[in-house]
Amino acid sequence: MPEPVIAARKPVVLELEPGTYHWCACGRSANQPFCDGSHKGTGFSPVAFEVAEKKKLALCLCKHTGDAPYCDGTHRKL
Repeated sequence: MPEPVIAARKPVVLELEPGTYHWCACGRSANQPFCDGSHKGTGFSPVAFEVAEKKKLALCLCKHTGDAPYCDGTHRKL
C-alpha cells in the first residue's frame, strides 16, 4: 500500500456534534480531516467513526496515527 499524504504535522481539534463521520486516511481530501472522495484509486478507504455526544476531539492530520482517526502523537516522529 502507498504512503498517505501528510496533510499537516499536527492534529486538528474540533468540537463535533453527535453523528457519523468519515475521516480521510489518504491525506488527499480538500476537506481535512474528513473524506471528500479523493482516495478513489489510491488503495485507501476512509475510516468511519461515531460521536455519541457533543465533544472536543483531536483528529490526526499526519495520517500515520496508530489510533485512527484520533491523534496519538505520531506526528512528532515524522
